[in-house]
Amino acid sequence: VHGQGGVKFQNWAKTYGSSPELYFQPTSVEEIREILDMARQRNKRVKVVGGGHSPSDIACTDDFMIQMGKMNRVLKVDKEKQQVTVEGGIFLSDLNIELSKHGLALANLGAVSEVSAAGVIGTGTHNTGIKHGILPTQVAALTLLTASGDILECSESINPDIFQAACLHLGCLGIVVTVTFQCVPQFHLHEVTFPSTLTEVLDHLDDHLKRSQYFRFLWFPHSENVSVIYQDPTNKPPSSSTSWLWDYAVGYYLLEFLLWISTFVPRLVCWINRFFFWLLFSSRVENIAISYKIFNYECRFKQHVQDWAIPIEKTKEALLELKAALENNPKLVAHYPVEVRFARGDEVWLSPCFQRDSCYMNIIMYRPYGKNVPRLNYWLTYEGIMKKYGGRPHWAKAHSCTRKDFEKMYPAFPKFCSVREKLDPTGMFLNTYLEKVFY
Repeated sequence: VHGQGGVKFQNWAKTYGSSPELYFQPTSVEEIREILDMARQRNKRVKVVGGGHSPSDIACTDDFMIQMGKMNRVLKVDKEKQQVTVEGGIFLSDLNIELSKHGLALANLGAVSEVSAAGVIGTGTHNTGIKHGILPTQVAALTLLTASGDILECSESINPDIFQAACLHLGCLGIVVTVTFQCVPQFHLHEVTFPSTLTEVLDHLDDHLKRSQYFRFLWFPHSENVSVIYQDPTNKPPSSSTSWLWDYAVGYYLLEFLLWISTFVPRLVCWINRFFFWLLFSSRVENIAISYKIFNYECRFKQHVQDWAIPIEKTKEALLELKAALENNPKLVAHYPVEVRFARGDEVWLSPCFQRDSCYMNIIMYRPYGKNVPRLNYWLTYEGIMKKYGGRPHWAKAHSCTRKDFEKMYPAFPKFCSVREKLDPTGMFLNTYLEKVFY
């Protein structure tokens, strides 16, 4: 196995990067074993990366980096059980197309599919839908290659403790070689987007949650404006009302230019948020397409992101407190949108939805033309509110939490730590991000 030197790794948003000593793209389990042997001999750490989409340094390392892109096959489709077994490096964008050939689909997907199967579960990727869990809850089984080179089969009946840990593994238990997903029959979604106000949505939250299977909303900071999005299964034929002019010329190029100007005149952000709501979100829009095309949307902007999950019953208080904080501090500016999504409680040890139905509140600051916009005060204000309401951060996103925080947030944190210490006693799969989590 030959590793490349001089490779510079950067995440998609170009907010984090590293220069691994050696960069590998293995094609088999045997090759990965050789890399792990070499790492042991040279006392090096190993990090595995998929699509590099995580807006944090969770995948960064200066030692050995393994990119799993060449281990991307569909290994088995079980139509009877509606399950698919894939190699950990397959991108969901490829898997979606393969599944549709067999009349199957994943019941829920995140916003982006240029991400690997093992990476998606490793960071606890989620979408929305109070009857749906985060993506790791769709995992029926997986195989894990440990630091010692052993292969472990894991499911609810085989190695159940390791399975509960590995369903959201943070890349620190070993290398996920295969994943078996529980699928559903292929389906189309009817998406309806319409304007509302923050007061209306928060006062009738239960109604919205009941009315649509995949309900979420976008709040435009510095205003009352909200865009409500309903997505529901349908038998109607595909149709679309999108246009290049509005999506790109206005929604991307003009917005990026105006956001860049606002870096010199920050108070413009309030007006930009309101202007774009009026321009792009103030009328009803409908789209119908195969499920993955509706779940996925194009992230055009490089951006800084935070995304925490709080108990669902705290949604209104937390959002109103964030709104008040922005109103009371004119120096705090917040780009649109604050995206609010919902997920069912689960039993995955490190899931932000562990044992509670949750509301995810995603905040964003764009980087127009790659320029960094001051965000620290906004970030700290938001984190303070999330912690106050019992929040847990999305593992893929940047956050300031340490082991002390996680011990309070996660009842099963000690269990996860004991599995990690057993599977990787020398810390081969750790990096700077994970040291903050575990030490």
